[in-house]
Amino acid sequence: MSHLLEHHFIEAKKQNRNAQKALYEMFSGKMLSIALSYTGNLHDAEDVLQNAFYKGFTKINDCKDWKTFPGWLRRIVINESISFLRQNQKIVYSDISEIAEEPEIESDFADISLEEIFTQMPTGYKVVFNLFVFEDKKHQEIAELLRITEGTSKSQLNKAKRWISEYLKTQCYEQ
Repeated sequence: MSHLLEHHFIEAKKQNRNAQKALYEMFSGKMLSIALSYTGNLHDAEDVLQNAFYKGFTKINDCKDWKTFPGWLRRIVINESISFLRQNQKIVYSDISEIAEEPEIESDFADISLEEIFTQMPTGYKVVFNLFVFEDKKHQEIAELLRITEGTSKSQLNKAKRWISEYLKTQCYEQ
């Protein structure tokens, strides 16, 4: 696959539409799931995906090496997701409250998918949680990226953890 990726990347830099299509087919599934984890619904995630690939292909010369292309594209998808949420005013942050202890989560949840959790989680919680947990961002970086305070970032992460804990407890009782 790496040989194909290198070939398609080089050709896409020459604006070869077939190579761009091949890169889209290679990465659209994974990038769609990333966009979905931020937007919470498939329609919005598809819009984000299209915008991200358009931006990626128009700025592909900014990506110097085919080996870094997947991570480079991922950052574009994340930034496009956040921009989409900001433009559509879908990020709502709760008031900052004291940060409570880490919630304890029971471990018998084999039937629950992350996608199900993220489609129901409030957007403000979800965005901070994704950036902190999956993108390994620090609260200062999250605050700058989302234009919020570091305290709000910490609060949103804590509330996301509590929300997940309550969600899982509710699902456990329903099983």
